[in-house]
Amino acid sequence: MRTTTLAVLGTLLAGTMAVPAWAAAPEPVDQATVLVFSETAGYRHASIESGIAAIEELGRQDGFHVESTEDSTRFTDRELARYDAVVWLSTTGDVLDQPQQDAFERYVRNGGGYVGVHAAADTEYDWPFYGELVGAYFASHPQIQPAAVRVEDHRNDSTAHLPNRWERTDEWYNYRASPRPRVHVLAALDERSYDPGDGAMGGDHPIAWCHDVDAGRAFYTGGGHTEESYSEPDFVRHVLGGIRVALDRAPC
Repeated sequence: MRTTTLAVLGTLLAGTMAVPAWAAAPEPVDQATVLVFSETAGYRHASIESGIAAIEELGRQDGFHVESTEDSTRFTDRELARYDAVVWLSTTGDVLDQPQQDAFERYVRNGGGYVGVHAAADTEYDWPFYGELVGAYFASHPQIQPAAVRVEDHRNDSTAHLPNRWERTDEWYNYRASPRPRVHVLAALDERSYDPGDGAMGGDHPIAWCHDVDAGRAFYTGGGHTEESYSEPDFVRHVLGGIRVALDRAPC
């Protein structure tokens, strides 16, 4: 009997060791619900499905429920009230009509969370509130290539695990204007480490940030174009930190 008990205990311990350290002990809070929204009215990223799967796994490990949709008719006051945060996962173009925009603005201003990933910055150019929310609009991008990201804040939950110089491969956006100082910049690109193309932003090129919008919380990361992004532990953990910020489980 003792041999059997020790064998079972060893199996359990081995399973525990296989779980990432950040996922081993979810915070003891009521389970939140996150909506992943990925409707596109322009270019559609092949990585969207991989992103949804990665966020679903984060939810299972970190203690929040995940639903996904490409149906913009769900953007009503009644439907949005079911969610604690909405992830705009590489959305593109004009995806919401005016009543849906009004409902989402009320949702955020009254305390809802927003997470924008990659092409979320290539969305809703004619909606001023969304421009305020996402922080910066897409302008251009060079070819996919390695680059160095300079982490500016190691206290934030989305960047605390990262080195000072985070090197990875992605499609690196140039934005129409830097969001600084309207947002809290978490990380910026070192344009000397790659070829930013004709739209280079120069010495100030933020790539991840967060900020409050009235009672709501917003986080954006420019990474996530490639399917491989969602199997990179550091990038996936970065997205998790952004979701935690949007859920108000971690400060901006």
